[in-house]
Amino acid sequence: MKIAHFNIDKNSPVFIIAELSANHNGSLETALETVRAAKRAGADCIKLQTYTADTITLDSNKEDFVIKGTIWDGRKLHDLYKEAYTPWEWHEEIFKVAKEEGLVCFSSPFDFTAVDFLEELDSPAYKIASFEITDIPLIEYVASKGKPVIMSTGIATLEDIELAIDACHRMGNHDIAILKCTSSYPAPIEEANMLMVKDFAERFNILSGLSDHTMGATVPIVATTFGAKIIEKHFILDRSIGGPDASFSMNEKEFRDMVVAVREAEKAIGVVDYTLTEKQAKGKDFSRSLYIAEDIKSGETFTHKNLRSVRPGFGLHPKYLNELLGKKAKLNLEKGTPMKLEYAE
Repeated sequence: MKIAHFNIDKNSPVFIIAELSANHNGSLETALETVRAAKRAGADCIKLQTYTADTITLDSNKEDFVIKGTIWDGRKLHDLYKEAYTPWEWHEEIFKVAKEEGLVCFSSPFDFTAVDFLEELDSPAYKIASFEITDIPLIEYVASKGKPVIMSTGIATLEDIELAIDACHRMGNHDIAILKCTSSYPAPIEEANMLMVKDFAERFNILSGLSDHTMGATVPIVATTFGAKIIEKHFILDRSIGGPDASFSMNEKEFRDMVVAVREAEKAIGVVDYTLTEKQAKGKDFSRSLYIAEDIKSGETFTHKNLRSVRPGFGLHPKYLNELLGKKAKLNLEKGTPMKLEYAE
């Protein structure tokens, strides 16, 4: 997968996305400063959400349209999205500042008009949000644009994921990544289930990753060790500015610490390799080997008392000890002499 100047594959560094979402709190200047802060924090990408209250839901007072069981309990969907949306007239400026900062910028569209709008801005990729993974017509339309498609799976069954991938394939688009997501805000860490990151990659033979709503950096680090190649976290300048997503978003310091931890985790994973580094090989000097432990006269028998496995490691390998015990010395040997096979007969 290639997004702007980033090549993402099984051997590449993790592509780290800062999700702006509603964390501009209604201010373009806050949105732009958040982009700059994301760059300072080490993000590779800033991601938006492109919708209006009317393109994502209905302005209705019916019970179905009142939120229950979340941090937004009791609010009407239309009212929440009216507060949370990023004005479309801001997008061009946000894309521009992101480019100036060296960040990739793309968005999650929530209907066909949003896709058309983002195409005008030459969005380099598209994200399908968790709750839209069942919207097969939207996924088909997004996939038809021939750009990379990243899909979150927060509410998806196995069949939902299969249908979404099939929708992309029908449009001739195989540039797909699937992100494990837990659609709770914030998400309990015990529901993270990071084994799914590995399973997605193996089961579907595609790039996998994480869209994370847990608190802290533990889950992104674990995801990295399970092969995540894309990690997305909600990002905010300061939680004190408030907003619908503030409580489960990372500030600049927290995000930077997460990026450092993910990069260290990448280095720690390494490769399957039984050869020793130069430093490890040097460490063999401190391993055990066979040494003469007492002065021995020629013809004397090697015993546990006069031939021992000790540190350092310059003598004969300890695997020869039992073979040598009971044999006789060919020559006088002084205590502290590293043992050799030719000393025995």
